[in-house]
Amino acid sequence: MSAARRTTAPGSTAGDAPSRRGPLSNAPLGEQPKDLQPERPLATPDRTLHMVGNAHLDPVWLWPWQEGYQEARATFWSVIHRMEEYPDFIFTCDQIVLLSWVEESDPKLFAKIQERVREGRWQMVGGWWVEPDCNMPSGESFVRQGLYGQRYLAEKFGVTADVGMNVDPFGHNVMLPQILRGQGMDSYVFLRPGPHESELDATAFWWESPDGSRVLGYRIPYEYGSPPGQVDGQTDKSLGQADRGLGDLMVFYGVGNHGGGPTRANIESIYRYDRMGSFGRLSMSSPRRYFDALAAAKGPEGMAELPVWREDLQHHAAGCYSAHSGIKAWQRRAQAKVLSAERWAALGALWQGMDHPRDELARAWKEVLFNQFHDVLPGSAIEPAYDDARDQLGEAISISQRIITRVQNVLAGQLEIPQDEGTQPVVVFNPHPWPVTTQVELQYGAQQGGVHVVDGDGRQTASQRIQPVATTNDKGRAAQAFQAEVPALGYRLYRLRGGAAPEDLAWSGEAPGPLHATTAVLENDFLRVEVDPRTGWLSSLLDKRSGADLVAGAPGEHLQVCEDPTDTWGHRVVSYAWPGEPMSTTRVVLREAGPLRARLRVEREWGRSTMVEELVLGHASDQLEVRVTLDWRERSHLLKMRFPTALEQPTATYEVPFGSIERPVDGAEEPAQSWVDLTGTLPGRDADATAGLAVVTETKHGYDVSPADERSGASIGVTAVRSPVYSWHDPRLLDPDGIYAYQDQGIQSFRYLVVPHAGDWRAAGLTRRAAVLESPVRAMLESFHAGPLPDALSCASDGDGQVMITAVKASEDDVDVGLGDGDGGDAGEGQARQDLVVRAVETTGRPARARLELPVVGRTLETDFGPSQIRTFRVPRDVARPVVEVDLVEWELADGPRGDLEITELGTGPFERGAVLAPSKGRWSTRAEQQSGRDQSTDRDASDTLDQAERNAPGQRERR
Repeated sequence: MSAARRTTAPGSTAGDAPSRRGPLSNAPLGEQPKDLQPERPLATPDRTLHMVGNAHLDPVWLWPWQEGYQEARATFWSVIHRMEEYPDFIFTCDQIVLLSWVEESDPKLFAKIQERVREGRWQMVGGWWVEPDCNMPSGESFVRQGLYGQRYLAEKFGVTADVGMNVDPFGHNVMLPQILRGQGMDSYVFLRPGPHESELDATAFWWESPDGSRVLGYRIPYEYGSPPGQVDGQTDKSLGQADRGLGDLMVFYGVGNHGGGPTRANIESIYRYDRMGSFGRLSMSSPRRYFDALAAAKGPEGMAELPVWREDLQHHAAGCYSAHSGIKAWQRRAQAKVLSAERWAALGALWQGMDHPRDELARAWKEVLFNQFHDVLPGSAIEPAYDDARDQLGEAISISQRIITRVQNVLAGQLEIPQDEGTQPVVVFNPHPWPVTTQVELQYGAQQGGVHVVDGDGRQTASQRIQPVATTNDKGRAAQAFQAEVPALGYRLYRLRGGAAPEDLAWSGEAPGPLHATTAVLENDFLRVEVDPRTGWLSSLLDKRSGADLVAGAPGEHLQVCEDPTDTWGHRVVSYAWPGEPMSTTRVVLREAGPLRARLRVEREWGRSTMVEELVLGHASDQLEVRVTLDWRERSHLLKMRFPTALEQPTATYEVPFGSIERPVDGAEEPAQSWVDLTGTLPGRDADATAGLAVVTETKHGYDVSPADERSGASIGVTAVRSPVYSWHDPRLLDPDGIYAYQDQGIQSFRYLVVPHAGDWRAAGLTRRAAVLESPVRAMLESFHAGPLPDALSCASDGDGQVMITAVKASEDDVDVGLGDGDGGDAGEGQARQDLVVRAVETTGRPARARLELPVVGRTLETDFGPSQIRTFRVPRDVARPVVEVDLVEWELADGPRGDLEITELGTGPFERGAVLAPSKGRWSTRAEQQSGRDQSTDRDASDTLDQAERNAPGQRERR
C-alpha cells in the first residue's frame, strides 16, 4: 500500500503510528488496486450481465452536424485511449457516417480503429449509414442504408454487421426484419417503444415480417447510455425493466447523445460490481456475444419458445410524424428524384454506353440517408439544422436532375423526328416500370391561334390551354395541358400543332367523354363529385362504376383547427383526432372547364391563416386530385384534413415501407408512407358489396382513422400541419413572455388524391398512384432530326400487377468486359461495365407469379413472390452470363439460388449494341454513320424549333 493510500485511525493524532488496513473486501466507492482478482461471493445472482460499451452520438440534434462531425473524432479517440488502458474493454459502434467522417478528417485515428476491429475489440453493428427514423423513409431508402453501410464496412474493415441496431428511433415498421435479413443481419437491438408504451412485454423475442422473415429482437432495458460515473444506477434500472426470466441480459453503458462513450469511472465500476457480485457476473461484451451466448444457453427448443411479434414496434413521439412539414417534403422529393436518376443512369450506361455516374449517385443517396436521421426527419432538431437539411437534400435533387436531363437529352436526340412545319416535338419520359396515363403540363413558345396535341402518328390526344407560369406581357410563352400515355420506363413522342384540332382528326385512344363542371358539380364517366358551397368540401362522391356514394349523408367537417400545446415530439400524445373549428370558406371559383379536365378552386381562412384547395378532375380519371396551398400563421396549433365517409364496419389499412398493415379504427395517430385506406359497407347496399375510400398524399406522414360518432362519419384524418416550438421537450413549460421560433410558419404546397373504389384497397393500385404522384413524368421540348429510335419505347416493365419493380439500377460491382464476350464488342478488353439490378416487391400481401420484362438487356424473368416478399436480381447484358438473385447489398444469396426463376431471352431490337450512339464531333451518330462517313444531321432550317414561334410572335426574332 503506498503512503498516499494510508489513513489515520479515528481518534489518533498526527504523531501516532499509522493504522493498519485489512484486505479490501466490498468497495462501492473509491479507487481499487489494479491487481484485485474477482472473488465473487457464492450468493452472487446466477446470471451474466453483458455490459455493452457504446457511445450513442446524434450527429444532429440540439447542435448542427458540424459539431457532430467534431464530436465523432473526439469520442472515437476517447474509445481508443480506453482500449489502451483496459485490455478487455470492448466497444460497440454503429452509424457508418461517423466512421466516414473520421476517415476523411483523421487518418491516424482511422488506422487505429481498423487495428482494433481486426482484434475484435471494436465491434461493428447496425450496418446502416445512420440510425434513421424507422417509419417515414421509403423501402428503397432502408435498402440503401444497408447497401452503403455494409459495403463501407466490408471495404474499409473487412467485416460486415450481423446485428441490426437502432437504439434511439421512435418506432419501427414491420417490414424491417425482412430488410435486415436481406442485408445479412439476424438480430435487432432497439430501445423504443418501452414496456410502458407497447403491449410487447418481452425483452428478447422473435420479430417477424409478413413474408415470414425473422430476426431476434432485443429491447434495451431502461437506456442505451449512462452517466459518466458508476454504472450501478444504470444496472439497477435496467434490471427493473428487463424480463428477469430471460436469465442473462445486456446492459448498455457509456455517455451518449452528444457522444463521449465509456469513461474510466464506468469501466472501473464494472470491475468493482463484478467482484462484489452485486448484480451477477458482469462481462465486457457486445450484442453478438450476447446473442450467441443466449442461443447456446437456451438451445434450439428454448429459442423456439421465445414470443413472436408480428406487428410494428410502436408508439413513441407520435407528433414526429407531422412535425416540420418542410423536411418531410424535401425528403420525399429527394428520394423520388434519386431513384429516378438511378434508373435513367442505368439505361444510359447499359444501353447507350455512357459513363455511369456512380459517385454522383452515391453522394446524392448519402445526403438523403443522412437526413433520414431520427432527429432530423422527425422534425425534432434545432431550427438551424433544417437550413443544412434543405441545402443537403437540395444538392441530392440537383445531382439527380442533372443526371436525368443528361440521359434524357441523349435519348431524345436519337429519335426519328421528321420535320413537320408548324409543329413542336415534345418527348414525354416515364420513370416508372409500368405504363402511365397522366396529365402533362407544358410551358412552350406560344402560337397565337393556340395549339392541339397529337402523338407520333398524328392522332389527337385530349388537351386544353392553361395559365402559363410566366406572368408578363410577353406573348412568347403559353402553357398547354394534355393527356399522355407513356410506355413503362420509357418515352413517347408528341407534337404541338398550331390551331384547334380538325373535327375529323383521329384519336390516339378513346375520345374524351363528357366532362361536366360547375361550382357545385364535377362529373365524368367515372365519378360525380358534388361540392357543398358552404364548406367547400364534398357532399357526394359517387363512383359510377359500382354505384357507391362514399360520402353522401356523412356528417363532419373537412378541416379542423385545434390548439396544440404539446411539445415538438408529441410526447404522450395518443391522438390528434380532436374536434376543432372549421376554416371558413370565402370563395369558390371554377378555374378550368375544358375537354381535358375541370379545376375548382376553394379558398378558406382561419385566424391569420389561409388555405386554397384546387379540386382537379380529369375527363377519364377515377380519382380526384387536390392541390393545396396553405399559408399557416398559427402558433401551437394544428390543422387536420378530415375525410368523413358513409362507410360502416370499416377496416383501416396503412402503407408502410415495402408493404401495408391493418390497424384499428380508433383515432390513434399513426405513421404511413403515402396512403391510408378505409374500406367497409354502405347503408342500403348488400353487406358483401364492400367499397372504400383511400387518401394518397405527396408529403404527409401523420394519419388517423377514426370511428363514426355524432359529429362525423368514419373518417381518415391527415395531420396537415403542426406548429410547436423547435426542439421543445416536455415537461418543460414555455415562458409566456419568452421568445421562441415556431415550426411551419408560412407557405407550403402539396397534393393529395381522393380515390374511391369497389372491393378492398388492393384493386385501387394505391402504391402505384402514390409513386406517380411523387415522381411525375417529364416532358421536354425537342427539335427535328434523324435517328435510329422509334417514337415510343419501353425499357423495363413489371406488368402493372401485384408485383411492383421498385429499383432499376446499375450494379454496385463492376463487371470486366472483354472483346468477343457477347456484349457487342463495344467495350475494350478489361473495360469495367455494370450489370442491371432489378428489385421488386409483392404489394398486396398475397402470393403472386410475376413477369418482369427487361428488353433493355434482352431478358424476361418469371418467378414467384410470397406475400410482401422483396427479391433482387442482377441481370447481365451479356446473355451468355446467368441472371443471379442477390441480397439487398447486391451479394449472392448466402443460402444459394432459388429454383423458381425462369428466364426468356428476347431480341433487343432498338437496344442492340450496334444501335448505340457514341460521341462524334460534338453530336451523337450511329456507328454505321461513323464508319461510312455519312452524317445525317438536318440543316438549321429543318431543326430550328423556334422558327414557327418566331413567326407567330412578332418581335421574338429581334429579342433573340
